[in-house]
Amino acid sequence: MLTVLSPAKSLDYESRLPTRKHSEPRLLAESADLIEVMREKSVAEVASLMHISEDLAALNVQRYADFHTPFTTRNARPAALAFHGDVYLGMAPAERFGERDWTEAQKTVRILSGLYGVLRPLDLMQPYRLEMGTRLATPRGKDLYTWWGDRISALLAEDLAASPGAEVLVNLASDEYFRSVRPRVIGVPIIAPRFEDTSESGVRSVISFFAKRARGEMAAWLVLNRVRRVGELTGFDGAGYRYDPASSTRERPVFVRAYADRPALAAPSADD
Repeated sequence: MLTVLSPAKSLDYESRLPTRKHSEPRLLAESADLIEVMREKSVAEVASLMHISEDLAALNVQRYADFHTPFTTRNARPAALAFHGDVYLGMAPAERFGERDWTEAQKTVRILSGLYGVLRPLDLMQPYRLEMGTRLATPRGKDLYTWWGDRISALLAEDLAASPGAEVLVNLASDEYFRSVRPRVIGVPIIAPRFEDTSESGVRSVISFFAKRARGEMAAWLVLNRVRRVGELTGFDGAGYRYDPASSTRERPVFVRAYADRPALAAPSADD
């Protein structure tokens, strides 16, 4: 069983690392080629391409210039500890994972990335911004989906064959990122949990901020409980969510949280 997550725009390269374990991204040569494409872009071009401010574009142009190999713990950070968005705040691996949990996460969790393709939680990464949906023209085509082609899916298929438990992909990624995965290459069932919150009037809906946190909660729960079988997914009860069999299918299990169990809605997040 393998779980896939989206990355985050928010990054943390300051806090103390809870583990010394780390690994190297397996598609780093592809990443270096993409960096060369981005190094040709001006600040104004990056701002326009990514729909971001010139200040943020300038920061990322500098990141592209600073990118260099080899990756070490002095110039890079494990991916699951570098991403700091809502999913990773829900997952909270720095607080929850012990050394054996990191070993489990390396086997069963993957992070999809516009720059790195596929990252394991302990794969080192240097800071960047390059979202999967960016319409970046490269020698391979009009966007990053054509750049990566079958490469992401082929690596996931290899990891699925080596991961413990049933050969199933649990999709906890956003639509933007999961579009980079090609089911025909994966060749296994894809399970996509849905997280709904109940309003004060009893209406159920997906609230993006809460759903992102719930994806991280489930990713951590899968690791900490060493979940191996699809049927065990229904036992997830993190953050007050409960499985709703009446609304669920095998491919789309639905988890619902009552209004009374829902925390206050925070300010809108700019994170993916």
